[in-house]
Amino acid sequence: MNGFVLGGVSSGVGKTVATLSIVQALEDTGYAVQPAKAGPDFIDPSHHEAIAGRPSRTLDRWLEGEDGLRRNYRRGEGDICVVEGVMGLYDGDGSSTAMVAEALDLPVVLVVDAKAGMESVAATALGFKEYADAIGRDVEVAGIVAQRAHGGRHEQGIRDALPDDLEYFGRIPPNDDLEIPDRHLGLEMGAEATLPEDALREVAESLEAERLAAVAREPPAPETPSPVHSAAAVDATIAVASDAAFCFRYPATIERFRERADLVAFSPVAGDPVPDCDGVYLPGGYPELHAAELESSDTLDELGRLASEGLPVLGECGGLMAMSRSLTTTDGDRREMAGILPADVTMHDRYQALDHVELEALEGTLTAARGETIRGHEFHYSSADVDADARFAFETVRGDGIDGDHDGLTEYESLGTYVHVHAESGAFDRFLEESSR
Repeated sequence: MNGFVLGGVSSGVGKTVATLSIVQALEDTGYAVQPAKAGPDFIDPSHHEAIAGRPSRTLDRWLEGEDGLRRNYRRGEGDICVVEGVMGLYDGDGSSTAMVAEALDLPVVLVVDAKAGMESVAATALGFKEYADAIGRDVEVAGIVAQRAHGGRHEQGIRDALPDDLEYFGRIPPNDDLEIPDRHLGLEMGAEATLPEDALREVAESLEAERLAAVAREPPAPETPSPVHSAAAVDATIAVASDAAFCFRYPATIERFRERADLVAFSPVAGDPVPDCDGVYLPGGYPELHAAELESSDTLDELGRLASEGLPVLGECGGLMAMSRSLTTTDGDRREMAGILPADVTMHDRYQALDHVELEALEGTLTAARGETIRGHEFHYSSADVDADARFAFETVRGDGIDGDHDGLTEYESLGTYVHVHAESGAFDRFLEESSR
């Protein structure tokens, strides 16, 4: 599957709108598009899926390793893969857009804000192209998409100013209909704020779809097979919370569950009973937006009882919050949660942690054996006040975790952590195997 990376000159330059417009343009031209996202984000991929009709692949070198990143790419389906970058092209020491492009040997199409420039747009693009050589990175900036560019003289001025080795792939005209609402943690989810198809189709006419398709190329194959993909099936059923409160899950995680075990979904927000299962996965999301419904339903109470009887429950970020005793919103509303973990969670107006993370297991737990390290990502607006005798499963080698030095609250056979991990880490295989015992 050929592909290219859509990198930005900075955060907030409009990469997501550009990505969705390009996906629409390629689809309208007859290509089946596989969207992907550089970095650990869950929200942008939800918008990709709403337009492309297939789950977006997560491509993060820190979470997956270089070969894991290539393996995850190759699990996609389609004619062309469009990879939306994270932040500015070169920003980020854990897994920048440039690192992803380099690992996959894919060309970069640069999104440049052209609202108030013509020749300066070309100068910016040229600087990004030449910077790769200056820092010794094998990154090819192939050309640009001009964000917020008008037609006529404005567009022609940008075209004329570009050097011969930088292609012009079209523009994203200013359009208020292409604004995606945001909130804490980022944009609203794709199912909540789908961009109007007619507006995307109008923008698609200003993009050079065939030129974009022509610049795409196929990444190299992974050098090593996955150490966990060949693992045998286990005799286990995993229940996955899936609703507006628990919506942050990577496609590769669900794929791994289905490859090795039986999977059943349930909705704590709707008050579904906990399915008959051998383990429960509570992914991240927005429990703070649905705290009243979670408190009033019987699902979390039942989950707390089952956990106390030995049912393994794995919660990531929002899942950790739901597993705690209570959740207090920014408005000061205190809501009772499952009570599995000895912690009380409070929401804040500013984020409390944002980074790639590395954890070392202090003891054997649901996602790692004693002494093993796993890599993940944390981004949350909440903090957890834990009891003095609380047990932590991990020491934080990098990142903030729960108390600055530790992560992974553990109680009974359950584990709650602020860190999101990817299936390529092997953490979910460990969870499956522990659940099947």
